[in-house]
Amino acid sequence: MSYQVLARKWRPRNFNSLVGQEHVVRALTHALSSQRLHHAYLFTGTRGVGKTTIARILAKSLNCETGVTPTPCGICSACLEIDGGRFVDLLEVDAATNTRVDEMRQLLENAVYAPTRGRYKVYVIDEVHMLSNSAFNAMLKTLEEPPDHVKFILATTDPQKIPVTVLSRCLLFNLKQMPPLAISTHLAHVLQAEGVKFELPALGLIARSAAGSMRDALSLLDQAIAHGAGEVEETQVRAMLGTVDLDYLYSILESVQRGEAGELSRIATEMAVRSLSFGAALQDLAALLTRLQIEQMAAGSIDEEDPDRARLLALASRLSPEFVQLAYQIAIQGRAELALAPDEYSGFLMTLMRIHAFRPESVADVLSAVGSATRRNARTQIPKVTPPPLDEPVGKAVMVNQQIPRSDGVEALGWHQMVAELQINGLAKELAQHCELRDISESECVLRISPAQGHLQMKPAPDKLRQALSDYLGRAITLRFELAQTESETPAATVGRERLQRQELAVASIEKDSFVRDVIESCDASLVESSIKPIV
Repeated sequence: MSYQVLARKWRPRNFNSLVGQEHVVRALTHALSSQRLHHAYLFTGTRGVGKTTIARILAKSLNCETGVTPTPCGICSACLEIDGGRFVDLLEVDAATNTRVDEMRQLLENAVYAPTRGRYKVYVIDEVHMLSNSAFNAMLKTLEEPPDHVKFILATTDPQKIPVTVLSRCLLFNLKQMPPLAISTHLAHVLQAEGVKFELPALGLIARSAAGSMRDALSLLDQAIAHGAGEVEETQVRAMLGTVDLDYLYSILESVQRGEAGELSRIATEMAVRSLSFGAALQDLAALLTRLQIEQMAAGSIDEEDPDRARLLALASRLSPEFVQLAYQIAIQGRAELALAPDEYSGFLMTLMRIHAFRPESVADVLSAVGSATRRNARTQIPKVTPPPLDEPVGKAVMVNQQIPRSDGVEALGWHQMVAELQINGLAKELAQHCELRDISESECVLRISPAQGHLQMKPAPDKLRQALSDYLGRAITLRFELAQTESETPAATVGRERLQRQELAVASIEKDSFVRDVIESCDASLVESSIKPIV
């Protein structure tokens, strides 16, 4: 007897053996038990999640010789013929090869005739979204009011392409992608029944590669059995799939944490020798960083049974949450840029070096070096910008050398110019620009920020601002924030006011242009001010 592939041999024959679609099974079972049968069903979902399988089980439930039941016997002639694909009253149609209206009309012409062998005539139309608009229109009337002995079961991977007129006539069931745990558990059951030796980690690799499809998982399992000469071993499956050993990814993050760039290069070279997929490596690295971030934000999320739990917890405690976020962005961006790199190895290695370059210690070193240069060139006095009086027209500013009180008697630095010269960027710069300097002493700086901008105090912005101030002034400074409405104009407010002033001047200049005035008067036109942008 010829060999039957696992995906066909282990296709579920009843609802009890179906894996991962409990919500659909529950609804159909209750409907069959109570005899509340709809005339049209639509199953949606990605490949290999059980759409056609459920359609055949439903056809058996409707035509089993024991009666309409959620548990067909599986041994009567109707059940056996449906399982064998030769039941005359089960018409399975591939819409991808029968897209035209004439073919659909010919198919539906026979719907009026009573079933030959069974209780119901069941039409299973697979990939129904491939039908033409004319074919959909031809089936609408029959789909809405079919004869009592006809049931329609439609299946599709792309429900967005199905007209709403068809969707409204069907009961819609959305089949979920199978979780890896459910897939690996089912694969273990299959291998035990087949008498094949296996290692559980190997099944986990297959389950991840199947991407939610049980059919793909069984096909990969067939391949793994052949590749491993009748056994399913983790090392053999890794070699077959070209998947990245998680140990590489942990080693990468541990090397980054220790600042060992040479080790990163060695790991990348070893992966290249094994011909591993660098795109998959960056994808898995992003997934690992996601797990780390979840553990950092919601402690205790790692399963007690996870074999990598100790290693995950160690990395989660050593790497800052902000760096994990940055490394995640670098990883997914690096994966997107692999096609633009000279070769995948170079793109992967440069991504690792980018993560290494932006590790927290290196950023602190850069800030320290820049701060030393800044201290050598810092001036002792710079003016402070104060806001104009409330009755002053927009566009005017008052510049005074107002000094900030200092407990050590030293002349204060104007906050606006100080912010402009600080070596900061990103969230730290935004925080500084929205603050008002209230007091500065030998060891402490007091800043006031309005409640509306209080979210800018999110870490690590305050720490970066404190470090930049310490470098600028040449001494250690602690920061203290007051959450209250600012009394003077902040640097951000100054920038906004100057931007508004430039915009108003630009609009006024356009309005005064003689050509523009002539066009407005002669053509009854209007000026769209939002389209005007100042040149400088």
